[in-house]
Amino acid sequence: MSEIMSNRSIEKPVVVTTEQVHIAKLYAKIPTREIQSEMGRLLQELSAELEKQQIAPAGPWFTHHLKRPAEYFDFEVCFPVATPIRANGRVEPGEWPAIKMVRTVYHGSYAGLAQGWGEFMSEIERMGLRVSPEIWEVYRTGPDAESNPENWRTELSREIV
Repeated sequence: MSEIMSNRSIEKPVVVTTEQVHIAKLYAKIPTREIQSEMGRLLQELSAELEKQQIAPAGPWFTHHLKRPAEYFDFEVCFPVATPIRANGRVEPGEWPAIKMVRTVYHGSYAGLAQGWGEFMSEIERMGLRVSPEIWEVYRTGPDAESNPENWRTELSREIV
């Protein structure tokens, strides 16, 4: 595991190439002020559909934002899956593509994610990288597995263009 950067809440960013992964996704566009009340509902809807199709997640859930959140969260709530799901209602099959990304891990509660993203973006700029407007957050360790928010881990990624 990488060390947290001095006076920061993120690990030193690294460049990685992802592998293509099948996903189950649920698209939503909601006002930023409603994200805390809506995220659980969206995750529950996606989880219920996977259970209905008898497909287990193949890893932790994540969000794929089509652009950095501002007034709205324009994003997909996703689970990786070993086999493609059938589209049903708002839940659709998709993929996390094989792409070159810059990635870090944020340490702390979700309330500090905006600060973590700020730190990450500063590091991306320092590294001289150009990135797409899309962002990816993988919730590696969260409140479902760890009661202490200081031990929560969220993987932050941006595609390099």
